Amino acid sequence: MKWQNYINGFKEYLRLEKALSANSVDAYIHDIEKFVQYLQTANKEISPDQVKLKDLKDFLLWINSFGLSAKTQARNISGIKAFYKYLILEDLILQNPAELLESPKTGRKLPDTLSLEEINKLIDAIDLSKPEGIRNKAILETLYSCGLRVSELINLKISNLFFNDGFIKITGKGDKERLVPIGKIAIKHIKIYLETIRAFMDVKKESSDILFLNKRGNKLSRVMIFIITKDLAEKAGINKTISPHTFRHSFATHLIERGADLRAVQEMLGHESITTTEIYTHLDREYLRASILQFHPRSEINLKKKL
Repeated sequence: MKWQNYINGFKEYLRLEKALSANSVDAYIHDIEKFVQYLQTANKEISPDQVKLKDLKDFLLWINSFGLSAKTQARNISGIKAFYKYLILEDLILQNPAELLESPKTGRKLPDTLSLEEINKLIDAIDLSKPEGIRNKAILETLYSCGLRVSELINLKISNLFFNDGFIKITGKGDKERLVPIGKIAIKHIKIYLETIRAFMDVKKESSDILFLNKRGNKLSRVMIFIITKDLAEKAGINKTISPHTFRHSFATHLIERGADLRAVQEMLGHESITTTEIYTHLDREYLRASILQFHPRSEINLKKKL
């Protein structure tokens, strides 16, 4: 069987041509390796070009027998589909057996969001008498002002802060860079943190350009940001499952609710596809109704204005 050669080529394709992160590449390769594991278990000694649609459907039945969620199964299928698209692209096979393979219905889960009042309560719960409190306020203001992913926040560099222009430069998924606007409040609290806390820290050499640091002068971990937000939610009495990503969801939702262009929000969030951004259009019915009544030329309100 030629599986390993094909997988190695696919891995290089994802890494170099698609510019995916190491974690994303590993996830795709894991999906293919799981399928190879199934073939070995089922004693099907076939190479990638010999795989038929029935083999893939049998694989689905196999992973379903383990009680995996529909979302996990869909993830596996996505990886296999991407693998076979690559093989077709490289002329390594003539027919794509995964073309008609259907994913299980996963539904579309809407992300939890915070109201502006809840965000203010979270920020107000920070103890500013402690050095980490001043840092944490700058962190939360940055998360909400810029809609950053956790990885983007912890890797944010001082050299990528362009406050005079009102932008910060972010390195997102696949090492793709983008400029994101940053508000005056977030700028204010980052400057306070830089001038009153970070300037007096013993910073480790490898973290010299990293903005947000822990007490030991090193880059903060993802886990630490999750702990900060969870603890503040408890202090603020907010009974929701809060994570750093909640600020990103809230950022996008609040912008769209107030009329921001979907394409602009897509650019700020660093989404490759507009369909990913569209999940944030889950505006409540009263908001949509009020918008229609206010702006539709044939609404009762606007007709009365003309009379």
